[in-house]
Amino acid sequence: MLAPLRRWEDPVTSTAKPALVTATHPLDPLSPGEIAAASAILREARGLAPTARFVYIEAAEPEKSVVTGFSRGQDWDRCAAVMLRERAERRTYEAVVSLSRGEVVSWKEIPGVQPPITLEEFLACEALVQADPRWQEAMSKRGITDFSLTMVDPWASGYRGPEDDPAQRRLARPLTFVRSKPDDNGYARPVENVIVTVDLDTMDVLDVEDHGVVRLPPRPGNYDPAIAFETGNVPAFGQAREAAKPISITQPEGRTFTVDGHAVSWGPWRLRVGFTPREGLVLHDIGYLDRGTLRPVIHRASLSEMYVPYGDPGSTHWNKNVFDMGEYGLGVLANSLQLGCDCLGEIHYFDAWVNDQDGEALRLPNAICMHEEDFSIGWKHTDFRTEKGEVRRNRRLVVSFFATVGNYDYGFYWNLYLDGSIEFEVKLTGIISTGAVPPGEAPEYGTLVAPGLYGPNHQHFFNVRLDMRVDGDRNNLYELESSAAPMGEDNPYGNAWRQVKRQLTSESEAKRVINPLAGRSWLITSADRRNALGGEVGYKLEPGSNVLPFYQEGSQQFARGQFAMNHLWATPYTPGERFACGDYVAQNPGGAGLPAYTRGNRSLEDGDLVVWYTLGAHHVVRPEDWPVMPVTRVNLHLKPAGFFDGNPMLDLPPEPGSPHCHA
Repeated sequence: MLAPLRRWEDPVTSTAKPALVTATHPLDPLSPGEIAAASAILREARGLAPTARFVYIEAAEPEKSVVTGFSRGQDWDRCAAVMLRERAERRTYEAVVSLSRGEVVSWKEIPGVQPPITLEEFLACEALVQADPRWQEAMSKRGITDFSLTMVDPWASGYRGPEDDPAQRRLARPLTFVRSKPDDNGYARPVENVIVTVDLDTMDVLDVEDHGVVRLPPRPGNYDPAIAFETGNVPAFGQAREAAKPISITQPEGRTFTVDGHAVSWGPWRLRVGFTPREGLVLHDIGYLDRGTLRPVIHRASLSEMYVPYGDPGSTHWNKNVFDMGEYGLGVLANSLQLGCDCLGEIHYFDAWVNDQDGEALRLPNAICMHEEDFSIGWKHTDFRTEKGEVRRNRRLVVSFFATVGNYDYGFYWNLYLDGSIEFEVKLTGIISTGAVPPGEAPEYGTLVAPGLYGPNHQHFFNVRLDMRVDGDRNNLYELESSAAPMGEDNPYGNAWRQVKRQLTSESEAKRVINPLAGRSWLITSADRRNALGGEVGYKLEPGSNVLPFYQEGSQQFARGQFAMNHLWATPYTPGERFACGDYVAQNPGGAGLPAYTRGNRSLEDGDLVVWYTLGAHHVVRPEDWPVMPVTRVNLHLKPAGFFDGNPMLDLPPEPGSPHCHA
């Protein structure tokens, strides 16, 4: 379910100046009191008008030296970063507020940009469109008379040309769907060929395009069993199946991990759990306790952007190219997770706090779920001569959150394993974006999922930003491939092959795509440490299944989503470079983010290295994806490669109470 947003109230008095710093560590997310303090300080110092809307208020992360050298109880300048939209002025501003000093540190206009669509705008857009006579006329042509049953989803505008210049207007292009009753799945009845353009600053409907009537699909598409059986929407499945026997996941002695504020200890792993309104879940200071020494692996791990371009040239669909993080914000759309449904076992939840458009704090309860899971066999061997066997089971710590962006639902999981490996996994589910076709027609650029209803071809791209710190601040990047040795004196039998290692020394060299036929992977190593065998200490990035975009140069999809044209990018750490498509994505014609960051072709040798990796989910829709889509997954793995001197799970004891696991 979507998290119920709850406004925070100062427990002392709503008129008194809020308490300022409540954090105990520089990487703690802002508390509700800190959010309220930041907006109050800024409002007073700048004399903000009621038309000033707070888009994001989040912790301004300090320089790395402050974080890496921090000790509990130490003072630091606690700051909040604020993004505002002044609707009356049609201007966007950024500010930094010192909560430690109670003052505005910086204030500047960011010209020619549009911040993400806010929750306030998202919710206001539907009623605005429903009241427009041009839209009402388009609905009447389709036999729709009860406008209260329509759903108007405020899709981001994309960039269709100079008329979408972000310096001129703040735009959304909503699409319409129709319910048959209030609790119906409206995505079963898309209104094809009607596109609305809305100015979000003035809240005016600028235009309603109608490219021709297509009949509404006739069949309901409900997935709630009570509604589905009532409306006869179960064409192939009959009655509900018999319930399976329960699976009980218990930890009678409690969970293994400990939580101190946002600091987490689990087995050999140490990390901090963070959250921002744009990125959602962020992990900081990930390190592995190796024989008493805490060894850093990653300074900061986060999703930096996600992009969903559609591959259908139809009037309703060609402009669908949505950056769900940069144009909406995943953190503010986080679900409130539920035990037994979203998470199983001994759970620890983290609430998240974001801001509303007045600068007040809103609580997202249970936004982050953390638990540990059994993960099958970690290692095993049986000596067949003695029949003596040893086996150890692996576990993983799972830190996750879910975000609902209109029709789609996305789960983001960071999995840490006892063997020192780290996995990032995205689970995609929810409801496909739908289109309507005339009866008897088959769509060319999609798949029919019900009579008159289809799902357009599309892709999902997720860029992960990994601010690496493998055993220290200076790292290097290599590409690994395997190749067969040529037949000859050194390979007389034709069976020899070797791994080839090539250092990627500059940003241009590090623009790479996967090559599974060559076993291509990438290795991040310490520039200063060697292991006991004299080899490089490193972590290897192993790609999972992946794909490249099918949009072509010259399209807005290509111009705006260039980051997805390479699976791997790498940059030297620069504080302002956080997002694959730049800070401001809405209505951006393209070229920001990674293409701009890497234009100078900076050196990557012996430096503070940031690795960016793009996962791609290729979605040719199936009938089985309707009316709600079974989970599909994409992932990447980071595995120690020379980081340890041997198997880091060798010291695992047998499972308690399981004498049969060893003899």
